[in-house]
Amino acid sequence: MIDDRRSLPLAGRRALVTGGASGIGAATVRALADRGAHVLVADRDREAATALAVEVGGATWVVDLLEPDALEPDRLAEILSPVDILVNNAGVQSIGPIQDFDPADFRRILTLMLEVPFLLVRSALPHMYARGFGRVINVSSVHGLRASAFKSAYVAAKHGLEGLSKVTALEGGPHGVTSNCVNPGYVRTPMVERQIADQAAVHSIPESEVLSRVMLTESAIKRLVEPAEVASLVGWLASDDAGMVTGASYAMDGGWSAR
Repeated sequence: MIDDRRSLPLAGRRALVTGGASGIGAATVRALADRGAHVLVADRDREAATALAVEVGGATWVVDLLEPDALEPDRLAEILSPVDILVNNAGVQSIGPIQDFDPADFRRILTLMLEVPFLLVRSALPHMYARGFGRVINVSSVHGLRASAFKSAYVAAKHGLEGLSKVTALEGGPHGVTSNCVNPGYVRTPMVERQIADQAAVHSIPESEVLSRVMLTESAIKRLVEPAEVASLVGWLASDDAGMVTGASYAMDGGWSAR
């Protein structure tokens, strides 16, 4: 049987996924490619990004989004001009009480998770407007809707991303561009796995108890979210079926935000 990709829901679309070489990003790259999109994998890990791009028939943008030279406006405009679907996914985490939180870490997290999405959206919109189609999908978090202690920078960045997404929705609507957030709880990713030791230290509990006593206490469903589950929602939001969905935040948190 011949695989006619022209019949797939995202055939002819071009997507960019930041932090695309692992975790939620890699699952999203695969989900969009499976639906027919040509995907640009943006990540600082050259080897992982290249391997994934080869796997899905996409391309790579090897970039450290915290390097100012990478965000030069003309360069961004060149990279973003063919993009129909922008997935802002790249993120980092640092945990600690506010009085001990390193201001440099706070600025780094806000830069990567709020300022960088703004700059990418800013560069993508003119070309999306010209085509009359665009999808901005922001991988936010339940922490874009709720707060947790010891995560001042992460919570602030995700709350800011929620606001940016809604403004993008209002401005983009008349031009065929939608903007939405996906809000998972704790996802089975390397970043979450790295948090376990930090959470154990800040809460003074054994690492073996972090999932049950910290990460999953608010969830009705007591398990981590799988990256493919998040990616499936991103894939739907990127499709024509979601054309009337904009300015929304989709919780995928096992019931956490229902409290």
